[in-house]
Amino acid sequence: MRWYLKALGTRKIVEFIVLVLFVIFFLGPLLNLAILAFTGKWSYPDVLPHQWSMKWWTFVFKQEDIAKSIGLSFMIAAIVTGLSILICIPAAYAFARIRFPLSKFFLFSFLLTHAFPKMGLYVSIAVLFYKLGLMNTLLGVVLIHMINVLMFMTWIPTAAFRNVHKAQEESARDVGAGPFRVFLKITLPMALPGIIVASIFTFLNSLDEAQGTFLVGIPNYKTMPIVMYSIISDYPAYAGAVFSIILTAPTIILLLAAKRFVSADVMSSGFQLK
Repeated sequence: MRWYLKALGTRKIVEFIVLVLFVIFFLGPLLNLAILAFTGKWSYPDVLPHQWSMKWWTFVFKQEDIAKSIGLSFMIAAIVTGLSILICIPAAYAFARIRFPLSKFFLFSFLLTHAFPKMGLYVSIAVLFYKLGLMNTLLGVVLIHMINVLMFMTWIPTAAFRNVHKAQEESARDVGAGPFRVFLKITLPMALPGIIVASIFTFLNSLDEAQGTFLVGIPNYKTMPIVMYSIISDYPAYAGAVFSIILTAPTIILLLAAKRFVSADVMSSGFQLK
């Protein structure tokens, strides 16, 4: 054993220890949530529950507010993602292909929503929404979510469009393809991985948005993160674990489904200001 450890070297051993600690740090809370969510009876100091049960899942889905919040969250996230694609993708293409005065400044301005404390920003927006009659409306909630995802839906697709070589577009035009056909058949398919990554982050960010929804949408629009606060204070920890899994599952499923698009190159190029 000593010979084997010596052969590995100190660096490899330290890297392995760091990896194990990271896995425990990352997967430990998820494993604890999974155990709590399927617990029937569990008392200290036992390592595992005495009984396994689905009763807390039944309990959660029988709560009217919880079931509504799940459907509402996914509906809002889908609307926000769809509208963001329609609005931001043309803007991203313009930033990538058209040179106009202050283009870098306007592109950089999309970072401003993440440059200040969110609550202060949302309070200022809520004052404006109150004057416009958008408080406690679906449109108001959708807009507050879209403000929070503009950076993802602009920066990453802009980088994706810039990575499409103009020579490929020009070759298609030389054989008679019009501008719209070139975009649809050449540019868009090649930029699609970046757009998919941005859309995934937009959907997940909207699904997890709480502060803006609380200020603009309460009391009629209670999404999953809003209801989560009441579950933590008013319901048993087991019910909270079930709801946490429901919140976490879409993130894991979507990232696994799109893992071939989510890469370090796509993410790093999306946040370069050229």
